[in-house]
Amino acid sequence: MFYFKCILMLVVAGGGFTGIAAGQSVQDAVRLAYLNNPQIEAERRNTEVARERLEQARSSRRPRANFNGSAGVERLDTNRPFSFGLGSRPVASAQLEATLPIYTGGRIDSGIRQAKAGIGASDARLNGATQTLILDVIISYVDVARDTEALRIRQNSVALLSEQVRAARDRFEVGVVTRTDVAQAEARLEGARASLAGARAALEASKATYLFLVGEPAGDGIVVPEAPGLPDSFEGALDQALAENPDLKAAQFNERVAAESIESARSDLRPSISIKGAAGYSETFDENFRDTSLSAVAQATIPLYTGGQVASQVRVARLELERARLQTQAVQRQVRAQIAQAWYATRAAQSSIAASERQVEAAEIAYEGGQEELAVGVRTTLDVLDQEQQLLDAKLNRVAARRDAVIAAHQLMRAMGTLSFGAVGLSD
Repeated sequence: MFYFKCILMLVVAGGGFTGIAAGQSVQDAVRLAYLNNPQIEAERRNTEVARERLEQARSSRRPRANFNGSAGVERLDTNRPFSFGLGSRPVASAQLEATLPIYTGGRIDSGIRQAKAGIGASDARLNGATQTLILDVIISYVDVARDTEALRIRQNSVALLSEQVRAARDRFEVGVVTRTDVAQAEARLEGARASLAGARAALEASKATYLFLVGEPAGDGIVVPEAPGLPDSFEGALDQALAENPDLKAAQFNERVAAESIESARSDLRPSISIKGAAGYSETFDENFRDTSLSAVAQATIPLYTGGQVASQVRVARLELERARLQTQAVQRQVRAQIAQAWYATRAAQSSIAASERQVEAAEIAYEGGQEELAVGVRTTLDVLDQEQQLLDAKLNRVAARRDAVIAAHQLMRAMGTLSFGAVGLSD
């Protein structure tokens, strides 16, 4: 139920993902990024390779047949006193051989299970890469929205401070304020212009990241969307992550692959049985001699001594399994840390949004009151400038808090393994 809520909030919530350029939605951005991303394409190829390896493993239990043929000229010569059939003669032969494995000590079955586990690991890696790409696209989208709003706020601040500088100069001309008041207003204006230039640079950097991921430029008019909902509890999010996180699932499948490698190595110490059949034909054309043969035999091979090679292979496979288990444990710890970080970051961002809303309201009241008090001489120019700065900071904090809430929520979904196409309103 959690990510169904996310779909609704991402698609239809007020101020949600409304589109990045004309006619382009966040769903279009995710789709374009998915289709054009070389890492995703590489992971697709890995899954295809894994499926071919399964087919190769299955082919080991099927019969194999070979055909051998030869034709040529044979010449016989001798110094014996009595001999026949001397000289040159054309000859030809053909042989068909077939082999069917009956028992391989478990090697074939182990290879099939190993290949299936490899498919699971490849699918999990593809899923993880897809979810990471979706997260990166959403982050770039929200960064563009945040920086666009921050640029607008700073543009308004420059316009407001420009008006304050003009008013301060007018008051200085009539002797109401001092030159210091004018200088303070001018200094704040120049600082605001410098911050405005930094905001423009930050927006261009965010747009460049978006262009890199999606392949198309981000347009104007986007806003920070509402953050998706959270699971009911931290424990529920953690349980979901331990069950569905694609990175953890890939590590677990790799552990299965390593376990099957041990069984495959041990099979080389066991006997193997196969049935071999052969049909042969040869002919000497000048004398019209024809020879045919048919055979069917059961062949058994029992390894007696391998020089320690197989025993070493078994030890290596056990070490590989131990390494895979340690890697799984490391990924589990990483997933737990990701869930904790994203969960509490989301909670903190939500609290910050509420606090910044109240801060903006209070700062607006203080600023308006400060302007009125400045007009009657109760406040100084510096007081009003400080209140304007507080209002600017409050608005920027609100934008940043909204951005952080959206990012943390989607990072939580990525750690849980639920940041799928469906979670952003796309069909798989």
